[in-house]
Amino acid sequence: MNEVREKKIPIPASDHPRLIVIGGGFAGVKLIKKLSKQPLQIVLFDRNNYHTFQPLLYQVATAGLEPDSIADPLRKQLEPVSNFFFRMAEVYSIQYKEKYITTEIGDMSYDYLVIATGSKTNYFGNESIMSHAFPLKQIPQALDLRSHILQNFEEANITTDQSKLESMMNLTIVGGGPTGVEVAGALGELKTNILPSDYPELDFGKMNITLLEGTDRLLAAMSPFASKKALKYLKKFDVDVKLSTLVTSYDGKVAKLNNGGEIKTSTLIWAAGVQGNYPDGLEDDMIERGRIKVDAYNMIEGAENVYAIGDIALMKNDSSYPKGHPMLAPVAIQQGTNLAANIKRSLQGKTLKEFKYNDKGSMATIGRNKAVVDMGKIRLGGFFAWLIWMFVHLISIIGFRNRLIVFSNWVWNYFTYDKGTRLIIRKFIPRNKIKE
Repeated sequence: MNEVREKKIPIPASDHPRLIVIGGGFAGVKLIKKLSKQPLQIVLFDRNNYHTFQPLLYQVATAGLEPDSIADPLRKQLEPVSNFFFRMAEVYSIQYKEKYITTEIGDMSYDYLVIATGSKTNYFGNESIMSHAFPLKQIPQALDLRSHILQNFEEANITTDQSKLESMMNLTIVGGGPTGVEVAGALGELKTNILPSDYPELDFGKMNITLLEGTDRLLAAMSPFASKKALKYLKKFDVDVKLSTLVTSYDGKVAKLNNGGEIKTSTLIWAAGVQGNYPDGLEDDMIERGRIKVDAYNMIEGAENVYAIGDIALMKNDSSYPKGHPMLAPVAIQQGTNLAANIKRSLQGKTLKEFKYNDKGSMATIGRNKAVVDMGKIRLGGFFAWLIWMFVHLISIIGFRNRLIVFSNWVWNYFTYDKGTRLIIRKFIPRNKIKE
């Protein structure tokens, strides 16, 4: 190890090899838990001190849940892990030839390095959209969106400018994948069941929710059955779905479309894609389409004992996924589990095991009693699919307290048609973007 650099970030001395994990998401947390009893010194770096259950971020943004119900402190989660240390810091770069990392609080050397930094919003190089649209990848972003929507309705309640009123009451979502569909459904529920009671002076017949999708169907990664059902459910919420439609620019007031049309809206929610979020220091040929190329063992070729798992990893050896695995939580969890087993095997001098993704299905919810589920050849929609969606998400949330809070909120919402977190805790300031 490089002892000079070692002194920059104080860590107790250890006779065990040091494993550094960058990122406390699904992949990183699962990996560390699986290595809890191994003869390793494990150091986790993350810019936040909590793990976020990202599949429910949209419910924070639409006033269904409070942020602490989908977040859990990393130190608390990983407290049982032997010889574990957490440092809250952003990792700037990886010096894989010299085997150390550079962070905002100093440098640290490693014996094993795992990059599990996940993904960030992909704006496809469109600066105008990046400057004015609302992403939905982090808790601060979800809170910003919630505050912005509520502030808009507070202002709409008193404005006399009809053009401004139209813009404030129009909500536009870009991207017809699971996130976009779920956001649209949640906003549809707000429009139908809650906002008219909160703002009786407003005419909610003038409120428009528009979902734009660039391909010819919603939920393109799921079955045609799921796509048709999702479209049907969204129409019940009076969501205007426009397929084969792209946003070419957005200035915070008007979204211009590729078909020559435009939408007057002060709220554009961007759910149209993600890309890898990795530190500097890797060679250009190690990156493809914004993700780090790895072999069947999640190892980065040419970088000794350096691995990438989760959304950031691009593994193309699986014939079922020639363009890489989908950027989903189940993939991240399974890769974390497999890599932990391989690190154990490496420590014991045993043969490593290739990663094989076990696809257990896909699902999305579009509001109360409305969801779609693909499980192998089984296609489900409606109430039963909605129950499955709720069950899978509840058991996936980390921590009994969080499960209990989320479940109680869902029960309350179901029987009262109410979302009790319509709070403007902090006023949203436009263009005050959270760094990804």
